[in-house]
Amino acid sequence: MEVRKVGVVGLGTMGAGIAQVCVQAGVETVGREVSGELAQAGRARIEHFLGRAVEKGRLAPDDKDAALARLTTTTELADLADCDLVVEAIVEELDAKRELFRMLDGLVQPHAVLATNTSALSVGEIASATGRPERVVGLHFFNPAPVLPLVEVVRAETSSDEAVETAFAFAEQIGKRPIRCRDTPGFVVNRILIPLLNDCVRVLDEAGVAPEDLDTAMTAGLNWPIGPCALIDLIGVDVNVHAADALHAALGEERMAPPPRLVEMRDTGRLGRKSGAGFFRYDG
Repeated sequence: MEVRKVGVVGLGTMGAGIAQVCVQAGVETVGREVSGELAQAGRARIEHFLGRAVEKGRLAPDDKDAALARLTTTTELADLADCDLVVEAIVEELDAKRELFRMLDGLVQPHAVLATNTSALSVGEIASATGRPERVVGLHFFNPAPVLPLVEVVRAETSSDEAVETAFAFAEQIGKRPIRCRDTPGFVVNRILIPLLNDCVRVLDEAGVAPEDLDTAMTAGLNWPIGPCALIDLIGVDVNVHAADALHAALGEERMAPPPRLVEMRDTGRLGRKSGAGFFRYDG
């Protein structure tokens, strides 16, 4: 099925990034937020980053204007009724996502695909809130969505071949590099990355290593493009802890549990770049 119109529910960091990718790729996009202020802030975020792309010579001014013209923002879920694909990018809480999918189920056309951007929750559990679980898939973008090319296309037990292939083709349509995977805890990247980052944090204390030295070890010694501490700061300490908790609950493996150091950082508000301080300090 060709996707001509996309809905994005939630215009925070991830949702705005996904909407930006869609409009830049020429797809008419409707972004929905719970308030007019949040919808306006999401549109302003997209306009800001498109403007940055113009300043850096990566986007022509006319292309920026055309992309913004493809973006509509709303506070009404009903405005997503004629979308071919709806991507959910709201808070990472199962009950909230299930309730949203229940409501979308009663609004969108029978052919529409409903996709969740969850990074750690079960796509199947989200899909079971609808009367059309065969039309529900995972479409996991990575942050920042306009920069990182990977999209995990996640098949739940009930997902139809047609829905999965529609989502896969759409990811290619908007310039991404999709991979297919099953609905297992953490999918592909987080199943590997989260316990690895947890191990890195434990090494800080066990080996008495400074965060900058650990990052140097991994960038200079293993050719990582970014060190683990800087990566956690970029992801968000709270996001990392949430993903680790979800994996630990699903799998019971001790390596999956968030290290106490990360939990303490989350509880004291040192969340990384988003709060101005994590393992490192950030200006602006």
